[in-house]
Amino acid sequence: MSTLNLTGWRQPLTAAAIAGCLLSVTAAPARASTVAPAPASTAAPARAAAAARSATKPAPQLHVSGSHLVNAAGQRVVLHGVDRSGGEYMCVEGRGIWQGPMNQAAVTAMKTWDINAVRVPLNEACWNGQSYVERQYRGARYRRAVESYVRLLNRNGIVAILDLHWSNGRFSPKPTGVPPVCTVSAAICQKPMPDARQSVPFWASVARAFKGNNAVIFDLFNEPYPNYVDGATWGEAWHCWRYGGTCTGIDYRVAGMQTLIRTVRSTGATNVIMVGGISSANDLDGWLTHEPSDPDHNLAASWHSYSFSSCVTLACWVKDVSPVIARVPVIAGEIGENDCADTYIEPLMAWLDLSGTSYLAWTWNANSHCAGGPSLISSFSGTPTAYGQGYRAHLRSIG
Repeated sequence: MSTLNLTGWRQPLTAAAIAGCLLSVTAAPARASTVAPAPASTAAPARAAAAARSATKPAPQLHVSGSHLVNAAGQRVVLHGVDRSGGEYMCVEGRGIWQGPMNQAAVTAMKTWDINAVRVPLNEACWNGQSYVERQYRGARYRRAVESYVRLLNRNGIVAILDLHWSNGRFSPKPTGVPPVCTVSAAICQKPMPDARQSVPFWASVARAFKGNNAVIFDLFNEPYPNYVDGATWGEAWHCWRYGGTCTGIDYRVAGMQTLIRTVRSTGATNVIMVGGISSANDLDGWLTHEPSDPDHNLAASWHSYSFSSCVTLACWVKDVSPVIARVPVIAGEIGENDCADTYIEPLMAWLDLSGTSYLAWTWNANSHCAGGPSLISSFSGTPTAYGQGYRAHLRSIG
């Protein structure tokens, strides 16, 4: 999720408006869903038992076939999951590695929601072992913690998406919208683009650690926003996004998406790679035009969609996102709203379901009330907030 709120609020669509619209993608009909009350006391234990029984089923080994994700048998896989925040900020703030429990009980609670994917935001300074991170939270200890959590998810049949979330580098923001703390060089916040000095070795190391395990997806950079820096045009931003190098308003040498793909593939890793568009991954309008090349043809487009994003209307989704869905797999790596409701995500999910597009909701963290941000749960046992209740009801309705 971006720390930037650079766009205005939009009124959400209704599910009825989507149901009446003919889309340009081939799809099966979506099933309707509404926010449901918490399940009866007899249902919760049954779901927990079912989740426990399925714990031995391994996560699928994924690759891209046309515009779909498929498993090793060539069967289509659609991901429905959550973002598990903490690994991007706890370590660099000297407070630990994770926020909350990352154990079997916590994963079992996720599975009762019919979740099959978890996105794990990471910090390159902690993974790379940079000296300004406290010793107990950096380097080998941090890497072992991530590897252990990925193994736990995969044992439970859950695909792990590893996301470079916080990175190094100083830049010049536009006059409005960027908190001053984000202009410092340390990896204590989200930057507009990956830095070549630390992001390249980060992805080389991550790829070596997880190559051979295609139940892990690599999300190269959380939310690129080279168009939000001072002086950058839309065209310059997309050029920076793909090629990197010297970019307008960014003081560090940028690692473009093409460089990071080449870095991952040079290790022999064949994992699916997610690549988010500009405008904090909300703009896919130029994605196909500037699509990087991948010798393994295993790229997916990453899209983030919040109620406070720019592209929040059905017209925008059909114009900017549908053409990408028709060409490559699209994974909506973050969806959400900050009003403790599901009035935005429900019609969004219904639209994504029409094309069998994957999505994950921000965030499976119990440290903030949903009104302060899109928090799905009020406890790590899986108790939903009002916003989380809508998401859980939808996943169960299509399960």
